[in-house]
Amino acid sequence: MFFFIYRTYRRRRTSLSLISDSHRLSSYSSTAAAATTSTSSAAPPFSSLHGKYSFKPPASLNSNQNSSSKPQTSDKTARREKPPYRPPSSLDRAGVKPQQSDLPFDFRFSYTESSPEVRPIGLREPKYSPFGPGRLDRTWTGVCAPAVDPRVASVEEGKEDPNLEEKRKKMRENILGKPLTNAERKALVERCQRHKTKRQINLGRDGLTHNMLNDIHNHWKHAEAVRIKCMGVPTVDMKNVCTQLEDKTLGKIIYRHGGSLVLYRGRNYSPKKRPVIPLMLWKPHEPIYPRLIKTTIDGLSIEETKEMRKKGLAVPALTRLAKNGYYGSLVPMVRDAFLVSELVRIDCKGLEKKDYKKIGCKLRDLVPCILVTFDKEQIVVWRGKDYKPKEDSFFSMDRDPFDNTWSQHELHSEASRLLQSAGTCCFLIYLWPITPYTNSNIICSSQPGNQIQVP
Repeated sequence: MFFFIYRTYRRRRTSLSLISDSHRLSSYSSTAAAATTSTSSAAPPFSSLHGKYSFKPPASLNSNQNSSSKPQTSDKTARREKPPYRPPSSLDRAGVKPQQSDLPFDFRFSYTESSPEVRPIGLREPKYSPFGPGRLDRTWTGVCAPAVDPRVASVEEGKEDPNLEEKRKKMRENILGKPLTNAERKALVERCQRHKTKRQINLGRDGLTHNMLNDIHNHWKHAEAVRIKCMGVPTVDMKNVCTQLEDKTLGKIIYRHGGSLVLYRGRNYSPKKRPVIPLMLWKPHEPIYPRLIKTTIDGLSIEETKEMRKKGLAVPALTRLAKNGYYGSLVPMVRDAFLVSELVRIDCKGLEKKDYKKIGCKLRDLVPCILVTFDKEQIVVWRGKDYKPKEDSFFSMDRDPFDNTWSQHELHSEASRLLQSAGTCCFLIYLWPITPYTNSNIICSSQPGNQIQVP
């Protein structure tokens, strides 16, 4: 095998080529110097691409003209300068009239968590309207915006007119129209189930707020009924929640299962004729109410009160409340526990302090009972010296019958479920209305071996 070695030799340049190169460089330097010294923008003769790709500065960057001068344009083509952007402000009400609402009830922040019967002892802030200054034709009293007298000056004068209730009833009857049949009601309820639609309104610790009324009417634009999920403190008194929903929205609840409700708008409801609902721009401060826990319990001395509080914290807990849970069966459980023990403790660990204080206030009015202490995230209640169970007390069922299709088997299963959660005691349950015209009493006994009798 042969290998060929190829070797390149550098070619030596001749003297003639060196002379020509030096002459070319000298001519190029002379032409470059002439181009820089001359004021004309003419391109050198050897460059053919300069005229095609050269940069031409705009007139504003031209050194011959003043940089601050603007191109002169005719008056017809001159554009007007835009005024600076000014964000909208609720304080700027120049030329805007306040909103007028014909809703026949007093405007409150929460309709379920506040009662017009309970008067506060003071206010935490001046009477600033949460609707904004000059946005509503009603005067804010610190608690509500009354519908009767807009010139009210104090909280005591802001009482609801009894004629407003009659006006609400007439408006509600006109909107609801003819009652729904069982088939129509079931069809509407089926459309509002979770697997059918995701539209839902959540009712939390603040209860039925004023702005929630606007949300309900917005949902009624697209559907005849809306699903409402109730959680937390308001579920202690579900009867009040249902009453306020029907009273303030002028609708009708056609389904209830635990904390889930279905609110129907009515046959004659028109979204174009919906009422004017002014919105609250912020949450007003709660007024000052009397203390729930007093230094001494009525009828007891200071030492007896201290001893009862120590004893109440040592009592086994009746139940433990979950955060944002459903507390609809809490009142019947406390009533049943008072048949056996004079003190009842409810564990509220994990809940906010203001939440279990509201729960204790509701228990005081619904059971009724006497509040002992809120120490260590516990609610301790006392039944009192002369305790007598309510004669009209009944167990509220998680599912309300809205039609006549409940069979005897469903009644037995619902009553037996209540018996299992009630404990070993005898009680009387009023199930009403099973039918629109008749009431039925179910006498139940939770002792083993006894059967449920449905007369």
